[in-house]
Amino acid sequence: MGTDDRARYDAAGLKEFGTDLFSKAGMPEDRAAIVSKYLLEADLMGHDTHGFAQSPRYLRHTMSGEMPPLGEPQVLQDKGPCLTWDGNYMSGVWLTYKAVKEATARAKQFGMGAISIRRSHHIACLAAFLPLATDEGCVISLLSSDPAASGVAPYGAVEQVFTPNPMAYGIPTGEDAGGDPILVDISASITTLGMSHRMIGLGQPMAGEWFIDNKGNPSNDPAVLKDDPPGALLTLGGMDAGHKGFGLALMVEAMTSGIGGFGRADNATSTGASVFVQVTDPDAFGGKEAFLREVSHTANACRNARVPDGKPPVRLPGDGALARKRAALAEGVPLYPGILPSLEPIAQELGVAMPQPI
Repeated sequence: MGTDDRARYDAAGLKEFGTDLFSKAGMPEDRAAIVSKYLLEADLMGHDTHGFAQSPRYLRHTMSGEMPPLGEPQVLQDKGPCLTWDGNYMSGVWLTYKAVKEATARAKQFGMGAISIRRSHHIACLAAFLPLATDEGCVISLLSSDPAASGVAPYGAVEQVFTPNPMAYGIPTGEDAGGDPILVDISASITTLGMSHRMIGLGQPMAGEWFIDNKGNPSNDPAVLKDDPPGALLTLGGMDAGHKGFGLALMVEAMTSGIGGFGRADNATSTGASVFVQVTDPDAFGGKEAFLREVSHTANACRNARVPDGKPPVRLPGDGALARKRAALAEGVPLYPGILPSLEPIAQELGVAMPQPI
């Protein structure tokens, strides 16, 4: 089903719905509002496996205490521009929001701000947080891994070792390049576990051979993840050039679990994330104006690059997401079918009215 065929919902109403759910599940209302806002942001951008689709799990974990609704991150180290938190598996969405805000403030003070979070809960859609820094004229990198989970095989292997290990980068641009930030949100694997499990549920193959089965054969069937022993996701680059994605995955592992000092070597068992946020203020280096001139020049060169006859112009990372967001705010959010039905039992349990299509 395309987005044009989906029921649409008022964005403000969805945010209120999410806030009510998480506050009635036990979160303080201000924290619930942040979690709802950034899950909605993912759906606005079209990243619908990492928006409200995550809510049933988050709510159940909040209600069970697996994702504690109260508390603050423990400060393990604070060295000015560098900060390390233990998140105690509290909401990863809320922790990441706080970390990006704090790292941006420290970048304004020191030129760079970096925060490592260990023992966070799942952090949802990385791209949703990038404008918190780019709107302040800063460059941001955001990396995440889950030391208690796996799904991706190292290049050359068939056994799952690490997670898709997403990485996101936000780059502000000048008005002469349209003014929208460049928003890169990719993973070290060809696809995500969230999309893989969605397609398993639908009984459908992927568009390409993005998996490796337990015999070493490439496959487009995500169900190989359910085999005994299981297959795995391939790293970015696939069977031919997956050494590149493998290298990226190792970098994310080092910068998240390694820098934070807690990860796979500690036999983590709780659903969670190791997170690394770094924000850089161009004014501390070559200057903001020079930075914007350079990145805007490159952005315009890419958009104006010659394409084959009849093909659309080049889009920069984030162009599609921001266009979808503008359309959703104007016309309603086209939620993926199945998201609201999955929330209905919890909403009934908590006494929260379901949103209605517009």
